Amino acid sequence: MTAWRPVAGRVVCVGETMAALSPDPPRPLADADRLRLSVAGAESNVAMYLADHGIPVSWLSALGADPLGDKVRAAVAAAGVDVTHVRTDPDRPTGLLVKDPGPTGTRVRYYRSGSAASALGPGLLDREPVRGAALLHFTGITPALSPSCRDLVTRALAGPGAARPYAVSFDVNHRAALWPDGTAPDVLRTLADRADIVFVGLDEAQDIWGAGLTLPDLRRLLPGPRILVVKDGARAATAVSRSGTCTVPALRTGVVEAVGAGDAFAAGFLAGLLRGGSTTYALRLGHITAVSALKVTGDHGPLPDGEHIERLLGLTPQDWERYEDSAAPPPSRLPDTAR
Repeated sequence: MTAWRPVAGRVVCVGETMAALSPDPPRPLADADRLRLSVAGAESNVAMYLADHGIPVSWLSALGADPLGDKVRAAVAAAGVDVTHVRTDPDRPTGLLVKDPGPTGTRVRYYRSGSAASALGPGLLDREPVRGAALLHFTGITPALSPSCRDLVTRALAGPGAARPYAVSFDVNHRAALWPDGTAPDVLRTLADRADIVFVGLDEAQDIWGAGLTLPDLRRLLPGPRILVVKDGARAATAVSRSGTCTVPALRTGVVEAVGAGDAFAAGFLAGLLRGGSTTYALRLGHITAVSALKVTGDHGPLPDGEHIERLLGLTPQDWERYEDSAAPPPSRLPDTAR
């Protein structure tokens, strides 16, 4: 199945990336003697994986004039992402998150109120790199950061999709801690319904819009997107468009950490569409890219080599379902039908 796709060209990912501190080795924060410094940001994760796939991509944000901002900028640039339009704010700090692992999971503590990125606003849309973009990518995190950030995303999604100079993809990416006023369901539904491509987890949608929500329910709730991509955990992902519905099972793989896998999937799916691939091709590339995140402790893991990726993309549906990823590369000989 081949659905609508954005025109090939530069992607601009817009949103906050923070410095991140986590106990090393993992343990409750109160018991930690040492913290590891890394970077964390959904939109820059997508940008880095797009760059890995050879898609021209810029990350657009703001950072403080501080060492943490220097760390974030350098890390994103090192992945091949254009960061030349990221603004340095002399008056506001770079955002920070601290991970607090515990027996029931990891709690994330945010220190991003008043951050440089929280001052982003709709004026960004009048300048490069947005004016030359084929696709803008946002997540539901950005409109939760501040009124000006919400205005930014709202303006980017204003008007019918066909009238916009760029396509817009939107990952719902609900973070309950960022929506203490309870407005998330209405705001996220409104914004998502205006986007061209929407990514949402089925369990995430049920948490936001109602337990028991099914895929048909979700499509009725969000009729606007040209392509609605619903991720069902480790089971499958489904793309619903006006051309029909396409489901591709997830690859079986060991999981080191799930953080960043959704961003990786979105990047792979978008890269598949921008390459002119079918919906099945894009979903498969999304799953392949997600595995790269699942196999590392950070948000951004290395992709398999190009030959490996092409062999996986060429598998028959039956061989795709049987395939199980491991640390080792796949067999050098796949069934003739997979070539």
